[in-house]
Amino acid sequence: MDIERPLQYRVVGNLYKGIVANVLPGMQAAFIDIGLEKNAFLYVDDVFTDESEESPPPARISIEKLLRAGEEIMVQVIKEPFGSKGARVTGEITIPGRYLVLVPGADYIGVSKRIESQTERERLRREVEKLKPKELGLIVRTVAEGVDIEIMKQDLQFLVQLWNRILTRFQQKAAPAILYQDLSLTCRIARDLFVEEFSSFLVDDEHEYDKVREIVEYISPHLKSKVKHYKEKEPIFERYGVEKELEKALSRQVWLKSGGYLVFDETEALTVVDVNTGRYIGRRNLADTILKTNLEAAEEIARQVRLRDIGGIIIIDFIDMSLEEHRRKVIDRLNISIKNDRTKTYILGLTNLGLVEMTRKKVRQDLSEYLQQPCPYCSGSGKVLTPLVVSTRIESELINQLREEKSEAVLVEMHHEVAAIIIGSGGGNLKKLEEELNRRIFIRGAEDVHVEQYRIVARGSQKKIQDLALPVKVGEVKELVIEEPHSANPSHGIARIHGFVINIENAGDKVGEKVDVEIKDVNRTFARGIVK
Repeated sequence: MDIERPLQYRVVGNLYKGIVANVLPGMQAAFIDIGLEKNAFLYVDDVFTDESEESPPPARISIEKLLRAGEEIMVQVIKEPFGSKGARVTGEITIPGRYLVLVPGADYIGVSKRIESQTERERLRREVEKLKPKELGLIVRTVAEGVDIEIMKQDLQFLVQLWNRILTRFQQKAAPAILYQDLSLTCRIARDLFVEEFSSFLVDDEHEYDKVREIVEYISPHLKSKVKHYKEKEPIFERYGVEKELEKALSRQVWLKSGGYLVFDETEALTVVDVNTGRYIGRRNLADTILKTNLEAAEEIARQVRLRDIGGIIIIDFIDMSLEEHRRKVIDRLNISIKNDRTKTYILGLTNLGLVEMTRKKVRQDLSEYLQQPCPYCSGSGKVLTPLVVSTRIESELINQLREEKSEAVLVEMHHEVAAIIIGSGGGNLKKLEEELNRRIFIRGAEDVHVEQYRIVARGSQKKIQDLALPVKVGEVKELVIEEPHSANPSHGIARIHGFVINIENAGDKVGEKVDVEIKDVNRTFARGIVK
């Protein structure tokens, strides 16, 4: 899944004229100033790369012999900057077209391995050999399968002209400077993914629609009629279920059609996927139930990895299978499913513990890093303190804060579960706290306060704080929703006003209903009422 926003523009594929900021012999790498917030990282193997598919890689040369500080160099971004890391760059430039990729400085012809027909691969290599300019390498893209040589010739002419313009900019511009910026997301999709198999290309923005039509008219005129301007009132993402898929792709747990489910746990070093049978109990025997769940999981894992754009090491814990034949079927299904992934993905097989190891090239931030941020409360751990632990901590902090307090009373607001513990049964805990501090403390529960936090809302005289803290008075009639039965007396119902508890007689059977309640008695921690 690709996401692009104006404030977070993509830099992968961009060409820069950079300055070598410093060379690090110990890391065999250099940092390049390309004008971004952080310097880019250039590894020694990316400075000069192999120019031939057939020849073995040359012996590694020391980074100090290749680069020196202050030197100007042309580089291309191959990994987005994320976290504390700057962009990763390479000295091997590749400029993609519709059917060909131009590799300046190289002298070879490559053909996409996704083209399975050996006959077609040989045809393409033979035809492109006639077109290849000197000192410019070419890679034939997957979409070139079955394409006439004249069409590829037009694509090559455009790429050569573009490269010449880039060289001119390199001579004219002062470093650091951008020399070439890759197409916007919608145009890249039109260039790289839009093929005859698609029934239509829907765009809901008029400006982007015009841009897509323009590029399609140039690279694939026969597909122009399939580009449609979506004008319906219903948002395009809702109309085609994209929002639901986004929600699913951000969820830790993903359900399978059979009733099983997957659990995704991402760490700094790797991503772990756990497979569970869940609600699926099968129809025949345990082995078949496990096999069916694992086969379905293999397909969905490959799909979720693409949608989430997960990179790096991936460990899959399939449900244990006793039969070797079943294990082989699951691995085969996973291998078939990852063929749809345009990012390099490798399955390394089963470990001794029955875990499947995968690696997937990490080019950019994954989906969750684009759309989510670590929780400011749990710092990404996914856990918070229990109300009981928080109540003990808050009591201690209140004692320290209020010991020298001169006000007669204070109003403290906190999560309603924590408030209930600090007040205690019949207000016993709160009474002890008041005796220790020698002042009145009014506690108010609130849903909008995080369970680990509290706030002192007001200080002042007992009457002032009491009027502020108690939301009801004796004799008032309030329209309230019965939230739950009373825990000690289920025949009574509980309602709340800003976390303040109202105990309503004989309303335990009216949970969820909105009723008029007359207030009969008001205490500091709760009130009593009857249904009118």
